[in-house]
Amino acid sequence: MTSEPPTRLASTGVEGLDNVLAGGLTRERLYLVEGTPGTGKTTLGLGFLLKGAEAGEAGLYITLAETEAELLAVAESHNWSLDPITLSEMVPAEGLAADNEQTLFHPSELELGETVRGIIAKVEGVQPSRVVIDSLSELRLLAQSPVKYRRQILALKQFFAARKCTVLLLDDRSATGSDLQLQSIAHGVVMLEQMLLGFGAQRRRLHVLKMRGVKFRGGYHDFTIERGGLCVYPRLVAAEHGNAFDGAAVSTGLPQLDELLGGGLLPGTATLLSGPAGVGKTTTTVQALVAALERGERAAYFLFDERVPTLLKRSAALGMDLQPHLDAGTLEIRSIDPAELSPGEFTNAVRKAVEEDQATVIAVDSLNAYLQSMPSEQYLVLQMHELLSYLGAKGVISLLILGQHGVTGDIRSDVDLSYLADTVMQLRYFEAHGEVRQAISVIKTRTSRHERTIREFQITEAGLHVGEALTDFQGVLTGVPTFAGEAKMLMASRGEGGMDAKDA
Repeated sequence: MTSEPPTRLASTGVEGLDNVLAGGLTRERLYLVEGTPGTGKTTLGLGFLLKGAEAGEAGLYITLAETEAELLAVAESHNWSLDPITLSEMVPAEGLAADNEQTLFHPSELELGETVRGIIAKVEGVQPSRVVIDSLSELRLLAQSPVKYRRQILALKQFFAARKCTVLLLDDRSATGSDLQLQSIAHGVVMLEQMLLGFGAQRRRLHVLKMRGVKFRGGYHDFTIERGGLCVYPRLVAAEHGNAFDGAAVSTGLPQLDELLGGGLLPGTATLLSGPAGVGKTTTTVQALVAALERGERAAYFLFDERVPTLLKRSAALGMDLQPHLDAGTLEIRSIDPAELSPGEFTNAVRKAVEEDQATVIAVDSLNAYLQSMPSEQYLVLQMHELLSYLGAKGVISLLILGQHGVTGDIRSDVDLSYLADTVMQLRYFEAHGEVRQAISVIKTRTSRHERTIREFQITEAGLHVGEALTDFQGVLTGVPTFAGEAKMLMASRGEGGMDAKDA
């Protein structure tokens, strides 16, 4: 271990990446950024230099592959000006003439040496604090030998260290496999990846392979390339978050539903509403949201399955108008396209709603669509576990909707997430006296002694109505409960229930 005191960190220019690196890069070191073409290496390099320029640090971008015009085009796409930094092309146009081609000597004997001497001369002339070299594949091709290549990189490392430069070496991974020679030399290695799914936009992610002397956040971190640079969404670690909160139960706005839950919803808990299509899951969720908003709290609704105008129109028709709360800024409804949004970006949006917008109720409608955005089922469960743990530590009430296949009989879900939730509410259709009706029950709660009965409910123009407990059911566990009691025990018809036909 080195005995020198810790140095001030250099920001990468990307807030999320600085978070992953516990603050940034150790100064006066050499770092490797690896990634195939299109992963954002050039954007990261330019952003790194521009961030240094903001602090008065001289920056030098040495390009061995791209032209200055191409770099300026990249900067323009991000609305950047490259005037504060120095650009240097190491392949002059006259070098392409036929009389300048080397024929008597191998390229590694002349061109490699000339290129390295050109880099050194440029650094000595500019005297930069930050340097980006793009890309190392050109040096590797000129060297033609792993020994010569490693020697030159070591020489450059010593040269930059003597001049107290913080250096990013960009590599397009054109070599077969990983370049372990270069990874062993570098003080830190950041890997950028790009993936194509079966449908939708490409997904980008990064991970830090190594970073000497830094307790960085390991694992994959999703990122996107936006106008203005890279946006990195650090992997959520729930154990790093938490605050004190009042744990008293709050009302859903319906006394009968509160009784069913054993007193209401508790802050810091997750409630899963499961059931077939059209049974009333979304309406029940909106009822709880409206109750919280009327108490003066803030809420966020992440909508995967339905258009926002449709939700607003339907809720207003049921006596639960959300528009005034949107206008007041206490409610945020965000429509999510799972084909375009990565899981990390979604988690970041939830965190923003909680930490910046002070939302105390979060609704996700529905987990089925969120599942489709994941490459495989086990990753969904892990990410949801971490997200729910985070929301619980923040004292947020989470309402999760899970649609199930089928209407009667063998009803199944895409994935079983009931064990992650603190409370599970089951909504079902049932038959009684020649009519199809709706029933709600709580099958699990970790926080209170809930009712084990089944209650009928109706959705009308006046909103959600929950009746008294019904006991004369048969075949509840078969998935097709049938009411065998007297008709007078059932709720009187209050209006058309078809208002909730689309309630996934």
